[in-house]
Amino acid sequence: MTDSTLKYYRVNAEAFSEATFDVDFSETEDRFLNLLPPEAAILDLGCGAGRDSLYFLRRGFRVTATDGSPEMCRIASGNTGLQVRTLLFENLDYENEFDGIWACASLLHLPPEKLGPVLGKAERALRPRGVMYASFKHGTFSGMRNGRYFTDFTARSFREFLAGHSGMIIEDSRVSSDVRPGRENEKWLNLLMRKN
Repeated sequence: MTDSTLKYYRVNAEAFSEATFDVDFSETEDRFLNLLPPEAAILDLGCGAGRDSLYFLRRGFRVTATDGSPEMCRIASGNTGLQVRTLLFENLDYENEFDGIWACASLLHLPPEKLGPVLGKAERALRPRGVMYASFKHGTFSGMRNGRYFTDFTARSFREFLAGHSGMIIEDSRVSSDVRPGRENEKWLNLLMRKN
């Protein structure tokens, strides 16, 4: 992530946690979990306050949680009981370890030239036939927005981007509204991909 994006989460960690932790995201979480075997190993890549990690843990899955922000890791550890690892996306170093990778509103903070290699690292971290979820703001914008860097995608632009950087196959893509109160007009691209 850019220095300014990390600074944003350093300064706003508590406020971000309060705004996102109690949001009901179960419909999307369940779409992901339904593609995994029971007790699957999941990497929560950019776990934020730990909302999704906690959801997965309560359903019997084995969760490894990481975030690039030490402040968010501290909050997520408190919320989940996990030892959350501080890890920048570009330092992702797992190989053939996970049945699923969950990257909810996290990889969108990478510029395209950094996102491509990270998708390759994520593919390596998955076991054969492993599943990855990722979400991006829906659109064509890339650059700074409200103190953070964003790369937006449409279904078509992401499909073209993925083909140039990974062998994963998109199994499902859908556009949804933001689930946070008052932000229903914001649209998100939700992607489920499978390792070949």
